[in-house]
Amino acid sequence: MAINDVFLPLVGQPRGPALVAIEKCVAVAADLGARITALALEEEVFERPEVMLPYRDSEHASPEAGDMQQLLNAFTDAASRANIRAQSRSGKVPADQIGAILAEHARFSDLTLVPVRPHDSRTEGVVEAFLFGSGRPLLLCPEHLADELRPEFENVMIAWDHSARAARAVGDALPILRAATSVHVVTVAEDKTEAVVQSGTALVDHLREHGVYASFETTKGGGSSIGKVLGSWANSHGIDAIVMGAYHHSRLNEIVWGGVTKTVIGQPPCWVMISH
Repeated sequence: MAINDVFLPLVGQPRGPALVAIEKCVAVAADLGARITALALEEEVFERPEVMLPYRDSEHASPEAGDMQQLLNAFTDAASRANIRAQSRSGKVPADQIGAILAEHARFSDLTLVPVRPHDSRTEGVVEAFLFGSGRPLLLCPEHLADELRPEFENVMIAWDHSARAARAVGDALPILRAATSVHVVTVAEDKTEAVVQSGTALVDHLREHGVYASFETTKGGGSSIGKVLGSWANSHGIDAIVMGAYHHSRLNEIVWGGVTKTVIGQPPCWVMISH
C-alpha cells in the first residue's frame, strides 16, 4: 500500500518551532507524493459581549489573526512553496472533544503527521486519542528538533520487540522502508538469546520479500529505560526515523509507570512512525 493521503492536525499556539514543524510535515507529504489535508481546531469558549469604551478608535484598530488562522496561514504558505495538493478546514469545538474529532478525521487518511511539543500533556492527550481512536499510523514530528529534521527518510530504524503492535507498525511503514537507503532492526535485550535472534532474523527475512534489505542487531539497556536506549541508539547512528508499535504493556501501566511509548511521545529523538 502506498501513502497517498496524509492528515495534519493543527492545534495550539503558532510558536516558532510549531511553524517550522508544519513546514517539515508538508515537506514529508511532498516527498511521499501525497495529498495533505489540514484540520485546525481551537477551543470553543464563551466570550462576554465587548463593552465599547469612550474614545476607542475601533475602526482603525489593527486586528491580528488568531492562533488558528496563523497555523492555517503557515500551512497554506508551506503547501504553496512545496507545490503539493493540499486542502484545509477549521472549526471551534469544546476542549474535551478536540482529540476525538481529530482522530475521527484521521480515519480517512493513510498517515497522520503530528507535531509534538516536548513533555506537553495536551500533545500527549492528542497523540493518545489518535492511537486509540483513528486506526491509522502516526508520524510524530518533534518540534524542538524541527529545524534539523530532514523530510527524506534514508536511514530508518525499526524498534522490534516481537509484539503484534510492532508487526503492525512494520506493515504500515513498508512504503517508507522500501524507499530508505538503510534499515536497521534493533531489539533492546540484556541477553542475546536464541529466541531474540530468531525473531529479528525472521523479520529481516520477511522484509526482504518486500524489497527491503535490513540488518538486525541487539543493544543492551544498561539500566536505562528502553525508550531512552532507543533514542540514544537513533542519535548515535544518524537515524532519520524510528518505526515502532505503541503500548506493548497495558495502557494503564504505561500511564502509571511510564513506558517506551510514553517516553518517545514525551520527547521524540527524531521522526517516529508509531502504530497501535
